[in-house]
Amino acid sequence: MPAKMKDTAMTQGSDHNNTRLRLLAPIWVALVVACIWAAWEGWWALTAMSALTLILSLAPVLLASRFNIALPFPFVVSIVVFIIASLILGEVFDIYYKIWWWDIALHATSAIALGMIGFLFIYMLFDGDKFAAPPSAIAFLAFTFALSIGAMWEIFEYGMDVFFGTNMQKSADDTMIDLIFDAIGAIIGALAGYAYLKGRKTGLLSRLLNDFITLNRHLYSKTRRKDRS
Repeated sequence: MPAKMKDTAMTQGSDHNNTRLRLLAPIWVALVVACIWAAWEGWWALTAMSALTLILSLAPVLLASRFNIALPFPFVVSIVVFIIASLILGEVFDIYYKIWWWDIALHATSAIALGMIGFLFIYMLFDGDKFAAPPSAIAFLAFTFALSIGAMWEIFEYGMDVFFGTNMQKSADDTMIDLIFDAIGAIIGALAGYAYLKGRKTGLLSRLLNDFITLNRHLYSKTRRKDRS
C-alpha cells in the first residue's frame, strides 16, 4: 500500500477511535452525578472515591491528547472499568471482603496492563527500532516498570492507612500477596511485548500492542520508515 494511502487509513482509524471514546461520556457524567449525590447525602467515602475515579479515568485521555497520543478504545475502557472495580466497588462497597479473589484479579490484570504499557514506552524510546536493543532487555525493563508501579501503589495504600485511617492494606500478608501477583502479571505483560518483537502472536495482548503502535506511528519512527519502504 502506498505511504499516502497508509497515512490516510491511519488518520481515519484515529478519528474512528476518538468517536468511540465519546461513548464513555455517560460513565463520566454518572460519576459526576454520583459525587454530587453522595456529597448531598453525606456519604463522604463514595464522594471521595467517585471524584478520584473521575480524575483517574479522565487523566489518561487528557494526557494523551496533550502529548498527541492516540489511545485504543479497549485500552481506555479497561482503565475505566479497573478504576471503578477497584475504588468504588472494592473500597466503597467492600467487594474486597465479599469476593476473596477480587483484589488478586485486579492486581494481576493491572500488572499485565502495566507490563504492556512499560513495553510500549520503552520501545518508543528506542524509536520503534526492534534491532536497537535485544527484545529480552526491553521485556526486562518493561517488567521492572510494572513491578515498580505496583510497589508504589502499596506505598500509597500504606500512606492512606496511616494518614486517613483507611484499611487499604488489610494486612502484611495481603501486601505480599498483592506484590506476588503484581510480579506474575508484570511477567505476562512483558512477555507479550517480547513475543511481539519476535513476531509471535499472543492473541488479545498482541492485538492490543499492535493497535496502539498502529495508531501512534509517529511515535515509532523506525516502524513508520519501514512501512514506507
